[in-house]
Formats: sequence, structure tokens, C-alpha cells
Amino acid sequence: MADPVPPKKPRVNMARAWPEARALIWKHRRSLGLGLVLMLVNRLAGLVLPASSKYLIDNVLGKHDLTKLVPLALAVGGATVIQAITSFLLAQTVSIAAQRAISDLRIDVQRHVLRLPVSFFDSTKSGVLISRVMSDAEGIRNLIGTGLVQLVGGLLTAIIALGVLFYLNWHLTASTIIVLSAFGAMMAVAFKRLRPLFRKRSEINAEVTGRLGEALGGIRTVKVYTAEQREERIFAEGIQRLFKNVADTITGTSAVGAATTVIVGVIGVLMIIVGGRSIVGGTMTLGDFVMYIFFIGLVAAPLVQIASIGHK
Repeated sequence: MADPVPPKKPRVNMARAWPEARALIWKHRRSLGLGLVLMLVNRLAGLVLPASSKYLIDNVLGKHDLTKLVPLALAVGGATVIQAITSFLLAQTVSIAAQRAISDLRIDVQRHVLRLPVSFFDSTKSGVLISRVMSDAEGIRNLIGTGLVQLVGGLLTAIIALGVLFYLNWHLTASTIIVLSAFGAMMAVAFKRLRPLFRKRSEINAEVTGRLGEALGGIRTVKVYTAEQREERIFAEGIQRLFKNVADTITGTSAVGAATTVIVGVIGVLMIIVGGRSIVGGTMTLGDFVMYIFFIGLVAAPLVQIASIGHK
């Protein structure tokens, strides 16, 4: 079996990619628009629970006014129901539309591949082609699926949460933003190096799988030419490359996860020191402090999700 040298992968043409991305978004503008509205309602309803903590502690429990307890609980329950309904509708509109677009793209890619000349198939393994047809189409989910909608919703939630945090204690919020900005810059550098590793992993896996499939499918040819040792060597080299790639990604994502733990700890220390002094000094109530904890979680939660992306 021949072992051709794969051609160099062409660079991404960004001048062509952006218009195609815009055209794809425009084609699915109705589902995306409805998804943005649902996400807006969902995120606003999600702010009711953390905002109610201040009212519960300062106005209900602090003043022993139990007449406001039931209306507060009903408001939180109603907001939770709205969140559940909008989450379901969001999945039914945006997610299903994205899967439909992915299915159509897979059909188009498969049709295009079958019309390529035979020389192309001589220089490209079947596993690589299968990966291109089935896996590459998944990337458009970030454009017309929940990826873009969740990004906008996350930015909206972060902006509102930061406004509330500045209102509650601007000294503590300014210090927290400095810490989070430094962490964000570090993550940008880290994932700039990790993303190519994730992409390379799928390529290596497709090459190794394709080579193994060809060897097993043409086992009679392999045995006729006594190429067992050669195929064993090529497969072992591919597995080693895959192992090195996985090891590098584990090291990188573990480092980012450790940095996330440190950042959360630093923010906790700042909240204890600055928040504790503000409560004693009378500039913050206990309800303000509890509400601050909830809203700082809304800002920091996306960082934890990004740190754990490599383990999913």
C-alpha cells in the first residue's frame, strides 16, 4: 500500500470566510432573531433570583416582615418558570435549525467529494474524508446555533451584572475587574495555542483511523506483499503522535484550570477583606454582600466553563 506525502494544508482565506459567514447568518436570520429574543428574556429572568437575595435578607428577614415572603417566593418561582419555557423554546428554534443546516452542509460536502477526480482519493485517506464530511460541518453550530446566541446572552448578562456590582461596591468591583482582565489575557494566549492542538487531534485521529481501515479492508493485499510490519510501524507512529497531542492538550487545559482556581481564590480573598470592611463600615448591608456574591458568580461562571472545555 502506498504511503503518499499529504499536501500542505492551505491557509484559511479570511476575506472569503467572512462574507460566507455573514451569508450563512443572514440565511438563518429568523431563527437567530427569535433565539436572541428568547435568550434576552431567559437571561433577564435569570437575574431575578440573585437580585431577590438582598430583598429577602434586608427587607424580609432583617425587618421580620413575613407578609412579603410569599410574593417574593412567587416572583422567583415565576421567573424560574419563564427560564424553563424560554430554554425549551430556544432549543426548539435555534438548535434544531442549526442541526438542519449541518445536515444540509454534510449532504453538500459529500456530493462535492464524490465529484472530485480519482487522483484526489489516491492522495487522501478515506478516514480524513469521512471526518471532513461528518465532523467539519459541526463548526457552523457556533454561527447559527446556540453558540452565537449564548455569546450575546453572556455578554448581556455580564454587562448587567457589572453594573449591579459597581452599584453595590465599586472599590471591590474595580479590584475584581483587574484580576479578571489579567486572567482573560492569560486565557487568550493559552487557548491561542490550544485550539490548533484540538484541531490537529481530529486530523491525526482521522489519518490513523483511515489508514487502519484501509489496511484491514485490503488485508489480502497486505499479506501478499508481507507488509504487516510496515503497517504496524505506521500505525504505532500515528498512535504516538495522537498520544503526544492528547498529552499536550491535557497539560494546557490543566494549567488553565489551575489558574482558574487561583483566580476564584483571589476574588474570594478580596471579597472577604473589602466586603467585610464595607459591612462593618456601614457602606454595605448583609443583603448587599450576598447579592454581590451571586452577581460575581454570573461574571466568573463563563471563565470556569472555558477552562473546562478541553475535558469535554
